[in-house]
Amino acid sequence: MRFKIKLFSAWVFTVGIGSVWLFPGHSLSQTPFYQGKTITVIRGGSPGGSGDLQARALLPYLKKYIPGEPTLIIENMPGAAGRKAANFIFTAKPDGLTFGAVGAGLVIGPILGLPGTNYSLDKLIYLGSTESGDPYVFFTHKSTKLDSLEKLRAASGIRIGAQTVSHPNYVSGRIVAYLLGLKDPKFVVGYSGPEIDVALARGEVDARANTSDTILQRNREQLEKGEIQILTTITIPKGRFHPRFANVPDLDSFARNEKERQLVNLFRTFLYPRWPYILPPGTPPEIVKILRDAMDNAFKDPAFPKDYKKLMAGDPSPLSGSEMETVIRELPRDPETVGLYKKIAEHGPLPPR
Repeated sequence: MRFKIKLFSAWVFTVGIGSVWLFPGHSLSQTPFYQGKTITVIRGGSPGGSGDLQARALLPYLKKYIPGEPTLIIENMPGAAGRKAANFIFTAKPDGLTFGAVGAGLVIGPILGLPGTNYSLDKLIYLGSTESGDPYVFFTHKSTKLDSLEKLRAASGIRIGAQTVSHPNYVSGRIVAYLLGLKDPKFVVGYSGPEIDVALARGEVDARANTSDTILQRNREQLEKGEIQILTTITIPKGRFHPRFANVPDLDSFARNEKERQLVNLFRTFLYPRWPYILPPGTPPEIVKILRDAMDNAFKDPAFPKDYKKLMAGDPSPLSGSEMETVIRELPRDPETVGLYKKIAEHGPLPPR
């Protein structure tokens, strides 16, 4: 009898060791997968921009809610409105130790078939977004004396600054120029976000577009002093004005027909997941769940909105990973509207109205 008990105990011990070997995530000590590890966050933009700041607001809370509290480091990878970073993540090792924090350019590239887009929206894995849209504004510097829409329309050769061709700031500036019927506008690219502000102040460009929260976070003093004039806004989602800029006209009020209204709506939809966080295809489901749960808990933490607002000057409006999946799946793909949008997003003359 004693021999049978010893034999049974040995069998239990062997099965236990085998299960630990087969399922290392369920070891006897239940050590969290991320304990002692480092996660690299590939940030698709330059240091100091809005995307960088929103990531720095979120990551301490994400660390807090990932079991094991790993170290999180940001690696900036600017280029192609975030698509360079998305390309990198798409082919990264799916081990849960690298994920992307990109901008709305993530969605625009594949839908429009923009050059340099080497990833599939349907294969990436979504963790969430710190914002679900932020109204855009179009503004000039006081030195231009273009302080009204009438003066803007009467001028010729307005220089509009942006980061790169197809960047949301570039596209929104082009849509403004198109719907306002500006005369021979010039689009000057090659800047980082903060560099465009400097170029505007120096008179190297006459106007630019940017998000409302970024204006309040980075240009509040200039705004209060009257050094910049906000002339129009693109509400995102439709009808949601930023309270600070509720007195300026919504851009789609200048649309002449349904096709032009849909052009503005497509821009809104592209920017609805404002700061997407993404994982490589093939990331194990249990790791996806850990990170999605941590993201959801970070968004729910009562201290997160306060810290976010300190850096971004506005409140977060988060989307969960599953909500982002729905947004991606339901993207409008009407060929005529997409075709017009593509002409706007590309380099070259604006299409005739």
